Amino acid sequence: MFSAFHKYTYLITSKFVHPPPTKTNKMAATEEKMEVAVRSETETVGSSEQLEEEEETFFQDIDLLLEYGIPKEDVHLLKNAGINTIKGVQMTIRKRLCEIKGLYEEKIDKIKTVCCTIAASNGFMTGLEVADQRKQVFKLSTGSSNLDRLLGGGIESMAITEAFGEFRTGKTQLSHTLCVTAQMPGANGYLGGKVMFIDTEQTFRPDRLRCIADRFNLDQTAVLENILYARAYNSEHQFELLD
Repeated sequence: MFSAFHKYTYLITSKFVHPPPTKTNKMAATEEKMEVAVRSETETVGSSEQLEEEEETFFQDIDLLLEYGIPKEDVHLLKNAGINTIKGVQMTIRKRLCEIKGLYEEKIDKIKTVCCTIAASNGFMTGLEVADQRKQVFKLSTGSSNLDRLLGGGIESMAITEAFGEFRTGKTQLSHTLCVTAQMPGANGYLGGKVMFIDTEQTFRPDRLRCIADRFNLDQTAVLENILYARAYNSEHQFELLD
């Protein structure tokens, strides 16, 4: 993950963050965005309600374990380890849970069993339900029309995309471009969002982002303010940043 041939950019989008204003005609752009936001809210109210329900299911609080007999002390240990949801427990492998001081195999087995019980109703869904969920997926432009076409429209949301290759093949350039395009309005009512950039090779360059912002006629300062940056020194540090 941390070799010279791999680059990861994590994009976190939020419907509450507006895209950066253009350098010219900002008032007109603001009015246009307001119209887009109102129209999008009207057209996608059903999808928003569905998304909220899915978020409630996905982000079930870890305190639910208390109702199933898991001691408060054990729940506290999980929280201290950065695990705050039922889904978080399910997504954490047993080996890592065993590394939490105070938790041993018997306790972990019980916690895992309880989490499966809580999430049992969320295990399977029909193909039609999956199709409805897929309607919420949008694409982020890579800045290259040819690459977008190869990817079927761009980088897909709700997924992890890996870019790998030899030295100086454009991985860093792609990451920086996505930092800007992720802040621009897109399909399915997407209004632009913030970006989290975890740098494993100290290649983040704000000056490069300014040039890319100019290319898309966006305000440089607003673009940089919408990017959250952190330097990761090893894989363990990267996990700590994500927690």
